[in-house]
Parts: sequence; structure tokens; C-alpha cells
Amino acid sequence: MAACVLRQGLFFTFNKYSKKHTLRTISLDFNSRHNANRRRVQCLRCGLLSAVQQIRSMSSRNRPESKVLETVGVFEAPKQHGKYETGQLFLHSVFGYRGIVLFLWHARLYDRDVTPPPAEIKCDPSGAQESKEVKGKTHTYYQVLIDTRDCPVYSLDYVSHEDIFPYNSTDQMPIQHELFERFLKFNPSTVPPFIPRDTVLAWQEKKHPWLELSDVYRETTENIRVTVIPFYMDMREAQNSNVYWWRYCIRLENLGNEVVQLRERHWRIFSLSGTLERVRGRGVIGREPVLSEEQSAFQYSSHVSLQAPSGHMWGSYRLERTNGTFFDVRIPPFSLESKKDDTPNNILPGPFTSLA
Repeated sequence: MAACVLRQGLFFTFNKYSKKHTLRTISLDFNSRHNANRRRVQCLRCGLLSAVQQIRSMSSRNRPESKVLETVGVFEAPKQHGKYETGQLFLHSVFGYRGIVLFLWHARLYDRDVTPPPAEIKCDPSGAQESKEVKGKTHTYYQVLIDTRDCPVYSLDYVSHEDIFPYNSTDQMPIQHELFERFLKFNPSTVPPFIPRDTVLAWQEKKHPWLELSDVYRETTENIRVTVIPFYMDMREAQNSNVYWWRYCIRLENLGNEVVQLRERHWRIFSLSGTLERVRGRGVIGREPVLSEEQSAFQYSSHVSLQAPSGHMWGSYRLERTNGTFFDVRIPPFSLESKKDDTPNNILPGPFTSLA
């Protein structure tokens, strides 16, 4: 829940970087017009709920009854150029959780909001929507540890460069995570003052084929932006055939002012074997999230299997406005590509997974 407090009240200082700002959590104003009729506050990433009646203000250390806001660090100017180093502390600009950078990935971002020249719009025999060819551009993402006080369900994430709001802290244990001390050690003579241990370098090298972030897909429809990150997991034998598994993470962001709710999903899954499967259902992962100005994003992960080493997926979400009308939001087409080697035991395939 600390992430929710950070998300709603913290970022008024982010556009002024002429000097460093003390980083403090900001308590929610439950007397405002936005919060007066809201009975619950929901964590944007892990869906944890707490009664508003019992939480009038919150500090970064999750002390609901405290009226005193607690300092957690000092803001640093976000990097417009260059990269963040291992050990960089940050707040996630969308979900508000605290985290620390482990290492970076250079991924290809396929952004369908960038209109290609007319000559690059082609017909796709599989029937993918509008079938315009989108060229991937290199973009920086970071593998990070998430502070379990802010998001206890997930422990790892992949964060885009522009989603990082960096800060520093004199606390030698600023992030609560079971791998923090195994992967990093405090060194006050370096900037940032947390340096990688050999264990994190060995972990990265060993798990590289399955942790590597290679492709990201993005598209916006009527101010709702959908971002998809697929990951290959493994191949398994079943009834004398091979079954290939992928995990995919999807983030929905409301870039406008209108309150909307996700009601339905509609998928089309094309396999290299020549099959086209259609999947339609209510909500996603058993939920129908609301996207508003106060809680503008929702993120989840799921999986898919094919009886072929490659394929692709696309589809749409049906959202409902407050006046009862509906509209469809496109899910950008994305590729499902396998790898030659099988996934070893105890791997963490893809983002947003638990270490348990």
C-alpha cells in the first residue's frame, strides 16, 4: 500500500530538477472530491486492498496511524541520456514501488503509435489487425528487485528507462528483498553506493537465455495504451508431441481523464502449424480493473502454449465508460518465438514472478 500513497501524492516535484529534493511519501487527502466516495485503496500492481476508514495517512514504512511523513532518500535528476548503474535506487513512475537496478537489457520496442510510411503497410495472410509493418527501435529496460513492503506478491520486474525516478539513501538496507544482500553490498565510496556481488553476475550469466528481454510491443487506442512483453519459457513433451510455452506480461495505461473499466478480452492465437484459435472471456485473470486518473494503470501476466515452435498473438479488450457505452482497445500483435535449449530447473522465466 505504500506504493499507492507514493503514486497519488508524490510526483508533484518531478518536473523541477534544478536542485535535489528530499524524497518523502505524501499522505492521501481523503476529503478531496476524488477520494470522498472511495471506500478502498488498491495497490496498482498486486491488487492488495485496505480499508480507507482505517488509513488516514501513510508513511514509507507502512505505519498507517502515523501522522509524520518519513524521509526515505533524496531525489536525483532522471537521466535523459546514458544509463543507470547496478545499485541505483528508484521509484517506479507508474506503480510507485521502491526498487533497485540489477542490470540492463537492450530490447526492440515495436511502437504501433508511430505511423510508418504508406509503402510499409502490408497485408498479413494470418489476418492480424491493420497489418502495418512496425520497425523495432532499441530501448533500454532494467532488471530490478522490488521492495516487498510495497509489492509483496511480485519480486522481480522489468522497468523502462523513462519509468525510473532515481533517488539515493544513506540506509545500508534501503530495499527489503530476500536477494538484496545476496546480490548487492554496500560500498559508501561508490556512486551509487551498492555494488554487485559475484552472485548476481553468475545468476545473470546462467539465466541469461530466459531472463533476456528482447521484444516489447505497444499500441494506443482512445487514450488506452497497451504494452506487451512476451517471454519464452520451455518446451515439454505431451502425448507424443512437443508443447511450447510462453509467458507474456501486459500493462494497460489510461492516458486520458475518462474513467473506464475492462470488461472483456478477445484473443486470436496463430500457430506456425497453421491453426488459428480464438479466445473470448470476461476480464483478465479473474478481474475487471478500473482505470482512472487516480489509478491509471494495471499490469498482469499470463501464459500461452502452442504445438509449434513459433506463432503470434493479437486481439482486443472491451472497455466500458461510466455512461454505459463500450469501446474496443487493440492489443498489438506480438511474436512468439522459441529457443533451442530447454529451460533448466528452478528458472525464473519472464517478469513479475515470485521466488517462492
